[in-house]
Amino acid sequence: METKRIAIRWKLKDGFEEEYKRRHDEIWPELLKLLKDSGVSDYSIFLDRETNLLFAYQKQTGNLPNLENPNNPVVRKWLDYMADIMEVDPDNYPLEHPLIELFYLP
Repeated sequence: METKRIAIRWKLKDGFEEEYKRRHDEIWPELLKLLKDSGVSDYSIFLDRETNLLFAYQKQTGNLPNLENPNNPVVRKWLDYMADIMEVDPDNYPLEHPLIELFYLP
């Protein structure tokens, strides 16, 4: 199965850096299990403090539809939990901007 490297950009609302970090420091075991079971690994999220932009990087191998399914109770709970501190659409999905890889040094 092919492994893909994915980078995504999101927007954090002003004043929520500490809260965002706290929520991720206390990430739920069931969400971690879902991520790993879905083939996500090497996952990092970075913050640009000047713009409040979040940059996520991850490797993906596996069944990502589990993570993209709004009917999955873990996914729905996390989306709703994070909606108050991020820019989101009407379904509470973070407004996502995929980034295009222009260089890679293996």
